Amino acid sequence: MTPEAYCQDKAARSGSSFYYSFLFLPPAQRRAITALYAFCREVDDVVDEQRDAQVARIKLHWWREEIGRLFEGGPRHPVTRALAPAVREFNLPQEYFLEIIDGMEMDLDYDRYETFKALSLYCHRVASIVGIMAAEIFGYQDRRTLKYAHHLGMAFQLTNILRDVREDCQRGRLYIPLDELRRFGVAPEELARGRTSENIGKLFRFQEQRARHYYQQAFAALPAVDRYTQRSGLIMAAIYLNTLDEIARDGFRVLERRITLTPLHKFWIAWKTNRREKRHHRRLAGSPA
Repeated sequence: MTPEAYCQDKAARSGSSFYYSFLFLPPAQRRAITALYAFCREVDDVVDEQRDAQVARIKLHWWREEIGRLFEGGPRHPVTRALAPAVREFNLPQEYFLEIIDGMEMDLDYDRYETFKALSLYCHRVASIVGIMAAEIFGYQDRRTLKYAHHLGMAFQLTNILRDVREDCQRGRLYIPLDELRRFGVAPEELARGRTSENIGKLFRFQEQRARHYYQQAFAALPAVDRYTQRSGLIMAAIYLNTLDEIARDGFRVLERRITLTPLHKFWIAWKTNRREKRHHRRLAGSPA
């Protein structure tokens, strides 16, 4: 299996919404973003699948060394070998990869966060940095697009936190700030019981509204000149916003069941969003739709 095929298989098997946002990219960008996504999955799996924290730290240390080898021209892993041309072509900084690993390692150091400010550093490392790297791959003319990418990464991570709260509790992790649990009269152990009380529903609605605020900030920050080149992020946002809609319609019962969209629904949203952005781009360029 080639490094590119390894990354493609990793992305496809994950079932992630990211996979559907890659489908409409030119080949070089699609290969680069797929390799970046595969890297994120590899280091995330180290933490999620390894129960021994010390072993997980050793593996993350290996990945730090492997990133060093990548930038020195001698990567060993299929993912870093696939990343090598992307690093050269899209000028992806070494420190960004290391910061993502730092974010993953935070899961070994913290199983909960006292405030949203404390949580924000984690979200920045594991999501916003990825968003900024993706923006570099997609291309931009206006540097304000990097602010859009940061906000969008935050929005994605906050959506994930709400969607996955039950699974995270089962792993002994809680990403909803503790001071907000106290504000809404919810004890941490209540979230492990799998029942959505009135107070828990209010707490989760507050998390949903914060995520939507970050989506709004992202869309407001995206310059019109870069909208079409950044369409993969907009596709992803459309899929994630549909997921938030489903969570809200279901009464925020994410402790009782996992809310997710079918692959066909994700593909339809991706196709529709790509078509909309292409038409918008053609209108701006003065071409017939």
